[in-house]
Amino acid sequence: MTLVCISCLVLATTIQPAWAGLTDDNFDGEIFALYAGNGSIVPPKNDLAATLKQNKAAVLVFYVDDSRDCKEFSIKISNLQGLYSRVANFIPVRIDSIPVKESYDPLDAGYYYKGYVPQTVIFNPQGEVKFDESGQASFESLDDTMREIFSLLPRTESSDLKRRPVNEISGELAN
Repeated sequence: MTLVCISCLVLATTIQPAWAGLTDDNFDGEIFALYAGNGSIVPPKNDLAATLKQNKAAVLVFYVDDSRDCKEFSIKISNLQGLYSRVANFIPVRIDSIPVKESYDPLDAGYYYKGYVPQTVIFNPQGEVKFDESGQASFESLDDTMREIFSLLPRTESSDLKRRPVNEISGELAN
């Protein structure tokens, strides 16, 4: 006599393989963890108001988890965060988490959302918008904006992140 576990048979026949697809508009889970290999970016550590209050640069990214464009774009944002995470806060915002209001305050992420994903808005530490683009912005355009904000040499002059030389004379006396 052979004993068979009925619950094991039911479980074994109902398990389906999980297919995550970078090039489809299906929901697979949190895109920054799945496709960019960066679970540290979500949830964001600060919101826009807190970041601007700290006089820190901010990279605001509007997205949805079931968009092929957003899935592909998450990799660029993760790469950018790898370079600038110490000097800028990265704030990914799922558009379905934006509260519906009549109007938004400039310290609310919803104030900057234009209705398309992905959308990236980059603020300098003074809170000025230096980049605002919907769609697949190139990594180079994002990086160029960050280099400009932080007075770094252009990519054509330096592949490494190096500060621009300052043209001023030090008036200090050294002992």
